[in-house]
Amino acid sequence: MLVAVATALASGAVLAGCNSLRAKLEPQRDAAAAAPVGPPVGPAAPAALANAEPSHPGAGPTDELVFGTVVPLSGASKELGVQIKMGIETAFSVANDAGGIGGRRLRLIAYDDGYEPSRTLAAMKQLNAKDHVIGVIGNVGTPTAAVALPYALDHKMLFFGAFSGAGLLRRDPPDRYVFNVRASYLEETAAVTRYLIKVRHLRPDQIAVFAQEDAYGDAGYGGVSKALRTLHEDVGVVTRVGYKRNTVDVNDAVAHLRTKGLRAVVMVATYRAAAQFIQRVKEAHPGLVFTNVSFVGSTALAEELKLLDPEAGTGVIVTQVVPPVESHATAILNYKASLAKYFPGITPDYVSLEGYVTANVLIEALRHCGHDIDTEALVDEFEKLNSLDLGLGVPIAYGTNEHQGLHKVWGTRLDGQGRYEAFDLE
Repeated sequence: MLVAVATALASGAVLAGCNSLRAKLEPQRDAAAAAPVGPPVGPAAPAALANAEPSHPGAGPTDELVFGTVVPLSGASKELGVQIKMGIETAFSVANDAGGIGGRRLRLIAYDDGYEPSRTLAAMKQLNAKDHVIGVIGNVGTPTAAVALPYALDHKMLFFGAFSGAGLLRRDPPDRYVFNVRASYLEETAAVTRYLIKVRHLRPDQIAVFAQEDAYGDAGYGGVSKALRTLHEDVGVVTRVGYKRNTVDVNDAVAHLRTKGLRAVVMVATYRAAAQFIQRVKEAHPGLVFTNVSFVGSTALAEELKLLDPEAGTGVIVTQVVPPVESHATAILNYKASLAKYFPGITPDYVSLEGYVTANVLIEALRHCGHDIDTEALVDEFEKLNSLDLGLGVPIAYGTNEHQGLHKVWGTRLDGQGRYEAFDLE
């Protein structure tokens, strides 16, 4: 199992144990990040990949369909990038083994930006100007999307299936070259806020937000505030505490959290910071409800909490934008079988599942394009894809004025063994 280890722990003995465990397991994760479609990548990848050989014998520009992605494959959030990349490559491998798209193989080129916007633009330029990709798929993050999106639009690049629920990717009317698969942060936070108010019977002043201090956190905080105002007209300013991106320093957030009368914290964070915050706050206030949006990285969060405190994760909620990994839906069974074939030994994960679903939507549109596949033809096909059944329990639908395929939000909650169980948010 791929385990991400927290870097700031209260006990030196626990830290030493976690570092030892991390040293043993991270080589497995790094191997998974590199295989099987396309060459391995890292911080210096753009120069190396410019002259990279095709990933299979005899391949060339005419018999490949090349897509790109910019994701964190290093740093505090690398698990998200590793898993998204793995899910996309799993779907690509299934398609390639079935003959590809009209005989042409799919290839993914991945660049590592470390979840730092300052590194994202160079990777986007490389994909467009040197790699000549048809489009990008599965880019991770909202602050990075704020940099990548303007470049993609200026150069008419397909920006498909980003791992972000931010509003900047969901304009009205939609940008022609931007398509989303997942539900938005607005929809995720609205669903969990309704749950807290309607099902758990909390008052708005009993809910606080723990959010990353950037565009990702802003999007989630705005969603909670809007949902509370919809349910209660007289809502004041919602309490917010946070932390800086790519850190696990939650000291200020813990110190400034007003816990008197507090019943729940809606979290808009990544897995390491989220785990640190939950463990620290829950230790002093065990009755609080903690909820997370899907971007947190569900499996990574569960593993972090196990390392910090096996009891800390019990009852922690994560909203999901794909069906529960434990379900027996057709899409989930296909995903698990494919993941086991191309990445043996890797545990099924909500993030890689999202990458797999996203890639399969792209593959379906490609199959309708015929032989002449380019960005404009692909965009046209997406807008015609108005009722795609992948076995998720709900259809995926696009249109000229609808560039988000799914709107459903699923509820999951950690049990005492660190496993996610599905539950109804209504």
